[in-house]
Amino acid sequence: MDNKQQLLRDASVKPTAELIAEGLGKVNTTYTKFLKELKKYNISLMDWRFYNDGKAWLTKGEHKWVTARGTNKVKPIFWLSIWNESFKVSFNFSEKKRDELLTLPISQTAKEMINATEPNGKTAKYLPVIFDVSEEGQLDDIFVVAEFRKENI
Repeated sequence: MDNKQQLLRDASVKPTAELIAEGLGKVNTTYTKFLKELKKYNISLMDWRFYNDGKAWLTKGEHKWVTARGTNKVKPIFWLSIWNESFKVSFNFSEKKRDELLTLPISQTAKEMINATEPNGKTAKYLPVIFDVSEEGQLDDIFVVAEFRKENI
């Protein structure tokens, strides 16, 4: 798929399940499975929001819990964007976490992607780990990284 294009770029058109399914095409089954599996990992999606800096609708996967003292806590886990026939799940880690990420029980393909990723930032370097999802088999790696993210903000 050389013609990758981010969808959901019109600020006046709020994303719906139908609009997302139309853009994802055959990948919508994988997307639907991804959404169902999130519940097992105690991750919920926030409402879709239009971001002017990137001129697109995005949503965020969040881990919410209540502390022993009754305080509500929220950790952002990943960002989600919709593309033509794929969706992207984007994690951000401190660059210092690269070695730990490479020891996770994930596919060799995912490890190669992490290893090849250039860090961003001027002083505090961060590592963008972006899964371009078009197959169900990629979901296992995403959930392993999500669990790691929950423990390593």
